[in-house]
Amino acid sequence: MAKLSWQHHNNGQRLAMSFYFMLATLTLLLSWSCPVLGKKKLYIGALFPMSGGWPGGQACLPAAQMALDLVNKRTDILPDYELELIHYDSMCDPGEATKLLYDLLYTEPIKIVLMPGCSSVSTLVAEAARMWNLIVLSYGSSSPALSNRQRFPTFFRTHPSATLHNPTRVQLFQKWSWTKIATIQQTTEVFTSTLDDLEQRVKEAGIEISVRQSFLTDPAVAVKNLKRQDARIIVGLFYETEARKVFCEVYKEKLYGKKYVWFLIGWYADNWFKIKDPSINCTVEQMTEAVEGHVTTEIVMLNPETVRGASNLTSQEFLAQLMSKLGGKNPEETGGFQEAPLAYDAVWALALALNKTVGPLKSKGRRLEDFNYNNKDITAEIYRALNTSSFEGVSGHVVFDAQGSRMAWTLIEQLQGGSYKKIGYYDMTKGNLSWYGNDRWIGSGPPADQTVVIQKFRYLSQKLFVSVSVFAGLGILMGIVCLTFNIYNSNVRYIQNSQPYLNNMTAVGCMMALAAVFPLGIDGLHVRNSQFPVVCQFRLWLLGLGFSLAYGSMFTKIWWVHTVFTKKDEKKDKRKQHLEPWKLNATVGVLLVIDILSLMIWQIMDPLHITVEKFTKEAPKGDVDELIEPLLQHCSSEKMNTWLGVVYGYKGLLLLLGIFLAYETKSVSTEKINDHRAVGMAIYNVSVLCMITAPVTMILSSKQDASFAFASLAIIFSVYITLVVLFVPKMRRLITRGEWQSDQQETMKTGSSTNNNDEEKSRQLERENKELQKIIQEKEERVSELRNQLSERQALRSRRRPSSANQNHSSPHLPTTQKDPKSLLPPPGYPLPASDNHSLPPTFSNSSVLYQPDGKINRNNCHPSRLQLLYK
Repeated sequence: MAKLSWQHHNNGQRLAMSFYFMLATLTLLLSWSCPVLGKKKLYIGALFPMSGGWPGGQACLPAAQMALDLVNKRTDILPDYELELIHYDSMCDPGEATKLLYDLLYTEPIKIVLMPGCSSVSTLVAEAARMWNLIVLSYGSSSPALSNRQRFPTFFRTHPSATLHNPTRVQLFQKWSWTKIATIQQTTEVFTSTLDDLEQRVKEAGIEISVRQSFLTDPAVAVKNLKRQDARIIVGLFYETEARKVFCEVYKEKLYGKKYVWFLIGWYADNWFKIKDPSINCTVEQMTEAVEGHVTTEIVMLNPETVRGASNLTSQEFLAQLMSKLGGKNPEETGGFQEAPLAYDAVWALALALNKTVGPLKSKGRRLEDFNYNNKDITAEIYRALNTSSFEGVSGHVVFDAQGSRMAWTLIEQLQGGSYKKIGYYDMTKGNLSWYGNDRWIGSGPPADQTVVIQKFRYLSQKLFVSVSVFAGLGILMGIVCLTFNIYNSNVRYIQNSQPYLNNMTAVGCMMALAAVFPLGIDGLHVRNSQFPVVCQFRLWLLGLGFSLAYGSMFTKIWWVHTVFTKKDEKKDKRKQHLEPWKLNATVGVLLVIDILSLMIWQIMDPLHITVEKFTKEAPKGDVDELIEPLLQHCSSEKMNTWLGVVYGYKGLLLLLGIFLAYETKSVSTEKINDHRAVGMAIYNVSVLCMITAPVTMILSSKQDASFAFASLAIIFSVYITLVVLFVPKMRRLITRGEWQSDQQETMKTGSSTNNNDEEKSRQLERENKELQKIIQEKEERVSELRNQLSERQALRSRRRPSSANQNHSSPHLPTTQKDPKSLLPPPGYPLPASDNHSLPPTFSNSSVLYQPDGKINRNNCHPSRLQLLYK
């Protein structure tokens, strides 16, 4: 029994010891996992750069610890867990961060989330974290490259991407109605990727990047290119030191002032342009002048509104607690002070996301403390919770986009009078632009994104149009007078012999051509664009048909005169044939039908419409940022040159043929068409004017005043010359000779049988008489010369012979010289020659009696025997 009791005692002692051991172990485990009884620890591995290129950990680490203290005290957030931060100094160096990341991953305890700082360190950590199924939440990384979900699938950040400036810029471009911008960037990865994102966004907004310049160290060439390509709205992406170089060149190129707007990054120091920089040769005053009025965009890292968010602190209360935590350090000398609210909200975003995963994990039989580097399910739940985060923090509304980047407000500032003024905020999440309306510009308002081009139509000078219209109206009145005169006196023989029906067509055609002057001068100043094609039709048809009637009728006269009255001698009998009027009218009709058909085909196949010619832009007077682009309306068709070539070719051949026929018939006399010489003169003038006007107006088509003046004056001169040459001589003849009655009335009144044919013969006889007088005068001079020669010979003979012998010797010769007395007599009807002291041959007698004293000779009195002497 004793042994048994001892055994029982030992067993009890062992059980007690086992119980106490288990209790101690449990107590140790509980104390190790949570200082408060019942809470389990969750560890966060963080890298805070306390030194290096960006010592942001100096303010961000205290802010994160402040957030952890508040979260751990809250009973409504992770009540069964306590968050603990394990942090190292990465010095913002990727090499150092690699070593520290190894320590975090391979040293107990297991970290549930990683929190790096710099962009370069975050890139390294985020790319490696997916191999350990770790979520990465950064508080100080702005590189746009981190928004690549394929490369960084588990990355989030409370620091907005540098591309967050771009939606704000696009919003401002749209607010100020800019559709054309230019960019200049420093060739680094962060600015290149930012600019690529901007290019995509502006393209979606319908905004064009017209100029894109980049530089490595020296921006001089890039700035000159911006000036040369007339850039007005310029987005600059470069660091602060390069910004001073850029704006020194901007001052030299005068790329500032009321015509230009520069957009810069807002995280420069407020006095960045006043800092002396040995790399530039511009003074502070010059730099201040160059940067005046530029606009900056900066991520809002501190909520401007007095709102209590998830931490139950306003932004100002947070700053007060942070200053107390920093021990009164100068914020400007503390690295990461501006980013401290982002680190504070990063801890709150993580805590809220972990708290959101507790329920889903519990339903799956999982717990947060079960996390290890091979557990993808817990990582997926944390990712889902972070991706749907949305709460108010001290930095503003916290929400992440599809790439894990923070979507935050953007502060918009403008440099006014040397200092930055807030002019608005932009909330990308809601697309809301809060505008203060205090933006100030050097000019009257926001400048244009390019030189304003004002389109201004050129119209015909109204003074010129009125002046030419007056002459055209007078010409039409003159045509009416001529037409009335021709119709009223159509029974007069002289008018009848001029083919009055053709002259009537000429007068009507001239009036139609003059009427075409009015639509030639009508342009967009007088009619609407919808009515302008009708005006074009009137121009074409009036001018075409007017030319066909006026010139066609004159051409018909010349054609028939040449056809009938310039035949060979064996066909002279046909000249006496009567010229039937219907043949003349048919010829004009054929020419008219050809024109009508050609114009109809033209208008059906290729109708006239309005075309607008644009000219070189002109700068107006004064300092105005605009250009005037002159425009000119034309009547045109798709194949205008082809149609004009056909019409001009056909009309040109008619003109040349008319000139030829007028020249060939200039010496023809006929009573059937008694005004063909006047018609020929009119054809000469019309042909010359048309041949000059057609090519010149095509050359001057871009000068509306010169083209209209040249074309209209050519029409007016042609018509005036035609009417004057054809009708004024007829009016003069009828007025001066009183031939107003018909041929029958004139015969009853005067009883004279003289007609136009007799008058023509009389004029021909007068011309022949004058020619004969000239011939007779030449013969008399010859006779006088022969007399002198004969006198000299007789005088010489008288000196050689004695006078008695001369008498005896000369007497036998008398019968010889007067052997035939009849031969010495003059022809019948001529008087005997006067006596002379010298013996002359009868053929050399005085011939002055060949013409009558009145100086006229008729063919009836001109005997052939009398003409022998004249033509010897």
